[in-house]
Amino acid sequence: MAYNVLIVDDSQTMRKVIRKTVSISGFEIGECWEAGNGKEALDILRSCWVDLILTDLNMPEMNGLEMMKELAKDEIYRRIPVVLITTEGSESRIGEAYSLGIKGYIQKPFYPEMIRDVLSQIMEGIP
Repeated sequence: MAYNVLIVDDSQTMRKVIRKTVSISGFEIGECWEAGNGKEALDILRSCWVDLILTDLNMPEMNGLEMMKELAKDEIYRRIPVVLITTEGSESRIGEAYSLGIKGYIQKPFYPEMIRDVLSQIMEGIP
């Protein structure tokens, strides 16, 4: 089954790397959208069906934690699994992200197998 994915990262280059890595990992992607921050991501969610969000934590305008807080306010958006893909290693910040509902955490740099395993495990657990 292919999943519609939203990639949120302030670096356009990193968004492309994530998209390519997810694709070559064997994880099946349907539609794929990209946003430069949480605010842009919320705009995309208003008009597109997204099954999975891959987001960075540290971004200008609206970071990953702020985006998670906004997603939690909406009945539909709060059900979308969110995976952090970030260089952030602070246990307190990662812990805060988990308390806000992230389903997985991948630290940069990453490998296709790592992404495939995390994403497959998360999406197979969703009814």
